[in-house]
Amino acid sequence: MNAAVLHALNQTPRRRPFPEPVAAPGESLIEVRAAALKPVDAQMANGSHYAAFREFPVICGTDGVGCLADGTRVYFAGPRPPYGSMAERTVVGTARCFPLPASVDDITAAALFNPGLSAWGALQWRAQLAPGENVLILGATGVTGKLAIQTARLLGARRVAAAGRNQEVLRTLPDLGADAVIGLNQPVSDLTAAFAREGREHGFDVIIDYLWGAPTEALLAAVARQDLKPAATRTRLVQVGESAGPVISLPAAVLRSSRLEILGAGTGNAPASLETWQDAIRRLLANVASGALRIDCEPIALADIEQAWPRDQRGRRMVVLP
Repeated sequence: MNAAVLHALNQTPRRRPFPEPVAAPGESLIEVRAAALKPVDAQMANGSHYAAFREFPVICGTDGVGCLADGTRVYFAGPRPPYGSMAERTVVGTARCFPLPASVDDITAAALFNPGLSAWGALQWRAQLAPGENVLILGATGVTGKLAIQTARLLGARRVAAAGRNQEVLRTLPDLGADAVIGLNQPVSDLTAAFAREGREHGFDVIIDYLWGAPTEALLAAVARQDLKPAATRTRLVQVGESAGPVISLPAAVLRSSRLEILGAGTGNAPASLETWQDAIRRLLANVASGALRIDCEPIALADIEQAWPRDQRGRRMVVLP
């Protein structure tokens, strides 16, 4: 079979022949129909992710849509290494296969599941967003950031502020439910002032951070208080991604002068209960089928993976078709 094969870190995967997978007990062989190309895939391939590849050759891709041997169409996640989702066939634990309704097409399902569940998990499971709270999405012009805006609205957020770099995409975010937008392409002092104005006028109950690095440092400077009064409300900052940098400088005064709480959202603290995931998937599919959640997709052929891999997706999700 053909697959997007990676032979070493910091290389670009190429379409190459790869041995066919064989399912073991408790696993399912899947005929892949679509697999999303996500930031985490690039990070695992270049070594910057904590779950980066360590053995080669390996097939890229962590999830996708395909068919089981009996024809059932499923969303699947976590193929057994060295097999990944960007291949004609892969092998996955049967418990990680979830049937799909006919109302959701292959490309949309492949594109939506990972960022959709990520946004839902960060807001509901980690931040425990309550109806009526105010949310800031840091990195809102990316695929997951755009879904986080929509998800915050579905969970009852009173106000959603969105911060991002891409000015073209930033202008479209009010259509997805953003009440305010903050451009990140401005001097640090101006950016800190913009965060401070939004926080002073409306407050931040929940911050979902897909960027880290310098934008987060500017935000934390705005969160820090310069008086001795107790802060009125908690601020839960959920760290999800590191598109702007893997580290920050965190002054101690930020934590002592505010009620800031920093949490992480990733595989290490995801719910272990299969029933919890099944419920989240049912909600996600219902919201997609009803049109309450929207995502922009771009299909690409497996044969074009080498050219597509380094491209800036600019708020769209590329989906690999074997």
